[in-house]
This record gives sequence, structure tokens and C-alpha cells, in this order.
Amino acid sequence: MSAEPRPQYAPGATVMAAAARALDAVAGERGCTAEVALRELNLDAAERGAVRAVHSGTLRWYLQLAPLIDALLEPGQRMAPLVRAVLTVALHQIEYSRARPESVVNIAVDAVRALGEPRASGFTNALLRRYLRERATLAARFDRSEPARLAHPRWLLKAIRSAWPDEIDNIVVANNEQPPMVLRVNLARTTREAVQADLTAAGVGAEPGAGAAALVLDQPMDVNALPGFAAGLVSVQDAGAQRAADLLDAQPGQRVLDACAAPGGKTGHILERANGGLDLTAVDLDPQRLERVRENLTRLGYDAHLIAADLNSDWWDGRPFDRILLDAPCSGTGVIRRHPDIKLLRRADDVAGFAATQLQMLDRCAALLAGGGRLVYATCSILPQENQELIERFLRNHQEFQRSAPDVQLLPTPRASGTAAVTDGFYYACLIKEGLAR
Repeated sequence: MSAEPRPQYAPGATVMAAAARALDAVAGERGCTAEVALRELNLDAAERGAVRAVHSGTLRWYLQLAPLIDALLEPGQRMAPLVRAVLTVALHQIEYSRARPESVVNIAVDAVRALGEPRASGFTNALLRRYLRERATLAARFDRSEPARLAHPRWLLKAIRSAWPDEIDNIVVANNEQPPMVLRVNLARTTREAVQADLTAAGVGAEPGAGAAALVLDQPMDVNALPGFAAGLVSVQDAGAQRAADLLDAQPGQRVLDACAAPGGKTGHILERANGGLDLTAVDLDPQRLERVRENLTRLGYDAHLIAADLNSDWWDGRPFDRILLDAPCSGTGVIRRHPDIKLLRRADDVAGFAATQLQMLDRCAALLAGGGRLVYATCSILPQENQELIERFLRNHQEFQRSAPDVQLLPTPRASGTAAVTDGFYYACLIKEGLAR
């Protein structure tokens, strides 16, 4: 018997179907992260980038798109979760892509078929065509809802407005942008000007970013196609994240701890600044993510002691560290444009839980640091409960520590501010432990 022919779908239907499946994993009952949802799809290389882009864009605007679907339904009308996900992705493509709306409708009809919901194809077609007829009226209606208009949960808008009343507009704009692709130049081996010239010769536009090692690409691209990437001359890292290694200022010969090290961007930068001349230990709870640290260091040509362990477990050999970077787990409210699933997954009461964990980890690091040593506390949060307020609590409990420099709070910056100013949101506190340096 001959095999049954594979169904023929409209171009883009399988991409939309895959993006919808991942969206349902994040926004539905499972509530997993976007990273996990995409990894589980086992996409082939030809579609991976397109699925990721569509999925991320839909997550970015989900809180605006989902109410539109509810408004189009009849009272009591229900649909399969995957059909709802397709409709949400389709609305994103209608509103935020260059595709013709009529083409998006046809693609969505085939996407529900590809997902095994052929009986929903007529419903999908009818609902989307109704949306095209009523989109102006619906847009005006939902513009009155701030969470829908700004595509941010109400609790987060309240928290940002409380902490940063004068900056909230720029923060929201930055959060809803596609993230810039920023490179970190390995200044131990080359110069930013040399890398920029190599990029220009390869037809890749780039401008200096916020920091001596930062270059912001005009357009994102495959890292493996970047001149100098395989040789370890450049890495991908936001300019704000690059501040961590500079503030730590680890010197050749020092013993350094990178706590919560994965995926290794900051680990690599710490080693670059000392051209590898450090006794560096990288600790992370997740063995799989720690493997990414190993891969990054291998590409850069540096080495470190990698330990898969809970920071509070019995992994320490008793020798104190001269420098410690604690890149603490946090709400991620400073990197929403890179991880838009945060808008859906994070809740207001999560922040207190993060703060409790962060204080516990700071206490642990305090015991590991040598007298005269420097501890840099870092988060990718813009919420004071995890940052300034937490450090004040720590200093009240640890009289042997004091600030060595003013705290640094970076806020998500819109691309319109210029490449020299664009960063994600990060917080840094530099602390010194009393005693003589070793």
C-alpha cells in the first residue's frame, strides 16, 4: 500500500500552528515558560526562527488580543484551547505583521486543521472575518482598558507607576518592543572598532552601545553567522547586563564566585576582563543550564570550576572568595521585552517570595566572602522590593558590610532613545566586607 499523501496547507500554516501550540502551553492551564514550550516542539531548523518570532510577538500583545476574542464570542460559546490559541496568533498577525489580513484568515483556517481541529475551520474563518469587519469598533472599546491598551497586567502597571511614575511611559514602550540584539566585544582580544569594521564588511549594520564593549545590531541575526562569534571575539549580551563584570572588577589571580551563573554570559565577561587569569567557580542549581555555561566558556577559550548545586548546600571547600557576583533569581520585570511570557506568568505576590529567596542567598554569599572582598548583587528587576529595599534589609542585618559605590538602577530603554542609551532593566549593589584583603 502506498502511504497517504501529506496534507497540503497554506504557506505559514504550520508555523502558526506551532506558535499556537506553544502559546497554549504558556497561556493555558500548564503555564510553562516560553523557553520550555518552544523546546518541547522539536522544531526543524527551517521553521524555528519564524515560530519563535510569531510566538514571542503574540505573547507580547496577548493581554490586548485575548479580550478581543472574548468580545467576538456569543454568550456561553466555547472552543478548544488550541483553536483559541490559533485565533490569538492570527489576531497578532493581522495587527502586528505585514501579512494581508485576508491571507492570515486563510492561514489560520489551515492551522486549526494542522492541529487536528478540522471541524473548527469554519468557525475560525467566520470569527476572524467578523473581526476584520468590526476591528475599529473593538479597538476603540478596548482602548478604554489600560491593561488591554498597554498589554500589561494591572498589578504590574500599578507597581511600575508606584516605583517609577515619571518613567512608566518609556518602560511600557520598551517592554512592548522587539528586543535589540546587542553584542559584547571581547576587549582582551580585539577592539570594538575592529569588530564593527568586520561586521560592516559582512553587510551587518551595528552601532556602539551603552558601554565600552557593546555593539547594537541594526537587525537581529543568527549568532552562528556573526563574524568573530565562533572564535570568541563577540558574544550576545545586553549592554545593561555587561555592567555586572565591570562593577565586580575581578583582578588577575583572584578567587571569584559567580553564583547562579547559567547561562554564562556574565561568567564569560568576568573572565574576558581578566583574560582568563582568575580562579573562578560558577555555581548553578540546574545541571542542564550549567552545561550552557560550559559551552559558552569553551567557545571563548576560558575555563572555570562548574558546580551544579543549590547555593546553600554543602559544595564550598571553605576557602573564601575575593569577589562574588550574585545574579539572583528575580521577577524579571526588567527584561520583559526579551521574555514577554513574564506578563502572563508572574503574579503580584510572587515578588515577596523572590525577595525572601534573594535575602537568603545574600546571607549565604556574605559567609563566603573574604575580608576586604567585594560582593555585587544583581537582578533583572525594576521593583524596589527586590533591589534597594532588599539591600537596606541586608545591611541592617550585616554590619560588617557597606556600600562601596552608589546603587545602579537601569530601566528598560526604548530603541528610539538611541543605541548609546538602550539597555534592559537591571539593578546592581556593590558591597564591601570589612577586614583586610587577602
